[in-house]
Amino acid sequence: MLSVGLMSGTSLDGIDAVLVEIERDSFGLQVTAIASETIPFSLDTKHRIRDAIDLKANAKDLCSLNFELGEVFSKAVNFIIKKGNKTARDISYIASHGQTIWHIGMPESGYYCSTLQLGDSAVIAQMTGIPTISNFRSADIAAGGQGAPLVPYADYLLFHDRHIHRSIHNLGGISNMTILKADGKPSDIIAFDTGPANIMIDEACQLLFNIPFDAAGSIAKSGSIDNALLNEMMSHPYFNEKPPKSTGREMFGALYTKNMIKRYSYLQPRDIIRTFTELVAESIKQAYQKFVLTTLKIDEIIFSGGGTKNDFLLALIAEKMPDMLIKISDAYGIKESDKEAISFAILGYETFHHRPSNVPSATGATKPVILGHIQEV
Repeated sequence: MLSVGLMSGTSLDGIDAVLVEIERDSFGLQVTAIASETIPFSLDTKHRIRDAIDLKANAKDLCSLNFELGEVFSKAVNFIIKKGNKTARDISYIASHGQTIWHIGMPESGYYCSTLQLGDSAVIAQMTGIPTISNFRSADIAAGGQGAPLVPYADYLLFHDRHIHRSIHNLGGISNMTILKADGKPSDIIAFDTGPANIMIDEACQLLFNIPFDAAGSIAKSGSIDNALLNEMMSHPYFNEKPPKSTGREMFGALYTKNMIKRYSYLQPRDIIRTFTELVAESIKQAYQKFVLTTLKIDEIIFSGGGTKNDFLLALIAEKMPDMLIKISDAYGIKESDKEAISFAILGYETFHHRPSNVPSATGATKPVILGHIQEV
């Protein structure tokens, strides 16, 4: 069947839309990308999303933004269907992750574990004429999990191997890994967020250089590490928490980044970017050393996400883990920019067929559950 996967992540760089064909056969799930595109948000929409995430929006603002994003996602669906030379009648379902506004994966004093993704599925279904699956994270949280990470199920279907121990590692706004043991089962998966990837670097580039990101890591490459700043950030308690664990903008977003920049405002801007980039590489290295390599030797890491375009960051990671074979998902026929959207198309496929697709060992849920709500037309 044909479906559209939509992903809008913590980097806020736009909507990743992919039109895929999914077929289940005796070898497993076969997934073929037909068309894909990253569609930027308008500046006004992006500002409204940032205001909501930064707690500058009221209930009326959130109410309106939910339907606004429904329309924006709908336009992305219609665009990608046309690009793939298909019509709405050809598409079985849309799987829309939505835009995360806030996520409370672990208990906090006075707050329930909960999650909020905007982009109303009823709007998407009506504007496209296609059944839409959304709100993927809530069922896992209701079952005692953190609602993240959810892509390990798709990672398993796409990348598990009988002979190779693999890590599937996404460098989006947040850095997260899925460990797939050779000839392993879904219950053997280890998966968690290691900490920030692009999120702090991008925020600092916008604040200090008025540019959206550090292209190829050129700014970081020209700077020097400040050990005081690095040590303070590496002392963040998240890095020592044991999996299952997840994080996001709530912990490493604009507020945290601005605070670090303010505290170390005497540094050269390029040195701040360099130190933030070092934080990403060092926290990734330590996550493998503390929580993975003590019990399992990884044969290769397959990276995806926007961070793969940061050549300097990838070189740092390779330098810190010289015994690891490092690859990009493109080498396996999956564009690095498409993998997250494809993953949610796969989760939607299971939901469409009323099958569970969370991985309790990754999220901490008490049982497998069917993820998402299906909005019929």
